[in-house]
Amino acid sequence: MLLTIDVGNTHTVLGLFDGEDIVEHWRISTDARRTADELAVLLQGLMGMHPLLGDELGDGIDGIAICATVPSVLHELREVTRRYYGDVPAVLVEPGVKTGVPILTDNPKEVGADRIINAVAAVELYGGPAIVVDFGTATTFDAVSARGEYVGGVIAPGIEISVEALGVKGAQLRKIEVARPRSVIGKNTVEAMQSGIIYGFAGQVDGVVNRMARELADDAEDVTVIATGGLAPMVLGESSVIDEHEPWLTLIGLRLVYERNVSRM
Repeated sequence: MLLTIDVGNTHTVLGLFDGEDIVEHWRISTDARRTADELAVLLQGLMGMHPLLGDELGDGIDGIAICATVPSVLHELREVTRRYYGDVPAVLVEPGVKTGVPILTDNPKEVGADRIINAVAAVELYGGPAIVVDFGTATTFDAVSARGEYVGGVIAPGIEISVEALGVKGAQLRKIEVARPRSVIGKNTVEAMQSGIIYGFAGQVDGVVNRMARELADDAEDVTVIATGGLAPMVLGESSVIDEHEPWLTLIGLRLVYERNVSRM
């Protein structure tokens, strides 16, 4: 079994692979204050519920692949792998790790590990040219060339950040549930805010993707657009440009990177 861990700014997603198949997954909050020992207890509690794994931490785990956008959490997870999984091969995505995707940006080291991992999975599953739209804390748009190169992207405020900002900064507004309203024209404040979020972000996605596609390929129709991230389902039905929805894109990319690096360890 391969344990994959994708640490985002808000949530951490864990996936358990049996070969190429994801057989279990969990989503927890990302807390930069958690220590390695606390993370180990959390992992033991989650994986102890799975019938294919043993009661002891590490039983049934043959490999670990991790990417993190929060440096302090990455540091603690490094300690978890050293202390509790010392005999298990572990790949932490950082400079020097083989991904198979050239990074053609001004400063490759500043590109988030999750964005590169998404590009790895996109190339493997769909080929290039492609655009990955990841609905997380930020909404990111990442472009992959026809030759499988990461060529750059776009970063915009995410859905949850926007909802929170409206609730905090709007004197007569409040935090709301992100849900599809009855109609585009809201009949009350909550529905008006929901409409602005859902349809506003769908319009943003369509506009940004169309502009990126025209730069990425001679024929924009050749570009495959893949959506991922926890909030992607909220926009899928309203966007006209998304071709594929792969909720486990980052975890699949982690599996691929693990396979490309474990033989070198």
